[in-house]
Amino acid sequence: MVETTATDGTTQGSEIPTEGRETRKGVFLVVTGNGKGKTTSAFGGALRALGHGFRVAVIQFMKGRIYGELSVLRDRLEVDVWQFGRNAFVDRKNLDPRDVALARQGLDKAWEIVRAGEHDLLILDELNVVADFGMVPVDEVLELARARPRWMDLIVTGRGAPPAVVDLADTVSEVREVKHHYKRGIESRAGMEY
Repeated sequence: MVETTATDGTTQGSEIPTEGRETRKGVFLVVTGNGKGKTTSAFGGALRALGHGFRVAVIQFMKGRIYGELSVLRDRLEVDVWQFGRNAFVDRKNLDPRDVALARQGLDKAWEIVRAGEHDLLILDELNVVADFGMVPVDEVLELARARPRWMDLIVTGRGAPPAVVDLADTVSEVREVKHHYKRGIESRAGMEY
């Protein structure tokens, strides 16, 4: 039982399921769409998992700089984090072999995590884009999702989720851009890295 204090000062309790790995069914969640916040949504899932004592791994594709939330997950919350990307634009019509090689390394690392079975949640950030660009085979992404241990939750982010990935997923959320501060001339900055 977890006790929380409500705004009126009363104490409230809520049961937290203590289902173990042997009975837990992992969920495959896809966060896609053209709006901002897909990665942040996945990292919210990481915080939720950490709050239940789960072990979390994050693999970022196509990203080579450290964002604020990634830094906190890695340095303060002891989440296992790997990045397989450069701090450079990836042109789908003119793929740089270095980016393709990094994508392959990232997917190989994902396989290593799935096979080891030590994590409860695996986040594959921007894997949708990597698969959509043809940097890794969509069929292999599907194979990886199917091969994970029964208890392992999987969150895959990025715009352009391939239809086969959407079909296999248990839950799909689409983040839609309504408006963005960049279009008003406001640049992204530390603390608001959208």
